[in-house]
Amino acid sequence: MSERAGNGTAAGTRVPAVKAVLLSPRRPLGNRPLLVVGCSLGTSSVLWEKVGALLGDAVDVVAWDLPGHGISPAAEAPFTVAGLAGAVVALVDSIAPGARFHYAGVSLGGAVGLQLGLDHGARLLSLSVQCSGPKLGTPESWAERAETVRTLGTPVMIQGSAQRWFAEGSMARDPALSSRLLHALRDADRVSYAHCCGALAAFDVRSELGRITVPLLAVAGAEDTVATPELMQDMVAAVNAPADNGLAKTDAPADNGAFSITLPHVAHLAPAEAPAKVAELLRSLIERTQP
Repeated sequence: MSERAGNGTAAGTRVPAVKAVLLSPRRPLGNRPLLVVGCSLGTSSVLWEKVGALLGDAVDVVAWDLPGHGISPAAEAPFTVAGLAGAVVALVDSIAPGARFHYAGVSLGGAVGLQLGLDHGARLLSLSVQCSGPKLGTPESWAERAETVRTLGTPVMIQGSAQRWFAEGSMARDPALSSRLLHALRDADRVSYAHCCGALAAFDVRSELGRITVPLLAVAGAEDTVATPELMQDMVAAVNAPADNGLAKTDAPADNGAFSITLPHVAHLAPAEAPAKVAELLRSLIERTQP
């Protein structure tokens, strides 16, 4: 499977081109729940392969690659997180028009999940935000990283990313997978990577989290220094906060609030570091929220 959402605009937002990979067995879509998964900056659908294999008996799992990563084409122009969210919806419509779907994303992919919850909540059945948050880093740090990668290429990021991505012992537990993820970083298009940095620099939805009514599972890594467990717990609290009038939200089922789980021995790439646990959590979430 290799589907593409083309360039265009959605509500004035540029929608970059992305492609998707089917991680579950090839079969007609529509008979099983659809789970769309997004990746972190510098990785590819490889990040979700093990989770996809574990869920593939009962769930159709489709992973999309960021622009210039994996099989997605390089970005032709800057884009925003909202643009990426629009690309995800367009991608789903290209393979299952109008379908409602479950979504899980890591880091930048998780930020896209939050934007989906804000802009396209009616299309989501559930949302899992993993190792991410409503604001990541600072605009200055993202601008600096973008300039470094434009000048020196993505290989310059390998050492620092390995330190951020993996908890102590993770790379030794699965050296083949960690090597494939770092190779995905090396092979990512430098300009597209820089545009992703620009999207993250402009991303801050902390004040909007109360508008999310989709059932939300936050998965944090106990050793994550980027999206700390505390940051993700604050995000969940903001999603669950009462409406401005002090009353509980009335447009979401009472038992479908947001909640968070912190996984031990995990840093920034939960699906790669703890695939069995992530698959178990997603299976439970999907079973609870599937119509």
